[in-house]
Amino acid sequence: MLPEDAQARKEIPVYSGLIKYFPLALIEVAKLSWHANEQHNPGEPLHWSRHKSNDHADCSMRHLFQMGTLDDDGQRHTTKLAWRALAMLELELEKILDNGTPEQQAELKALQERFNMVNNDA
Repeated sequence: MLPEDAQARKEIPVYSGLIKYFPLALIEVAKLSWHANEQHNPGEPLHWSRHKSNDHADCSMRHLFQMGTLDDDGQRHTTKLAWRALAMLELELEKILDNGTPEQQAELKALQERFNMVNNDA
């Protein structure tokens, strides 16, 4: 998924610029994904049921106002806020794939193809 050019790869520090920055937060978001899948898709493999909830901005604001507390299901509102923010960013980038400039589309498609190649190898 990463560029072949060494300098370009260094400008996408997934480990040192994401995982190492936010290890606890990312673990919480991953746990939330599993719990939400069990709630909304019991017995199914982990996946994002995009059609079941797409009011990310409104939900984000609710979770923002309730930061620091637990939701009725025992999950942190702040974790849900982070999940919703990631969902909004993912959807925004997907829109660029459909409607962005040719340069934007080419960059994201190349990353997407590399990601698919890596996931298909696993």
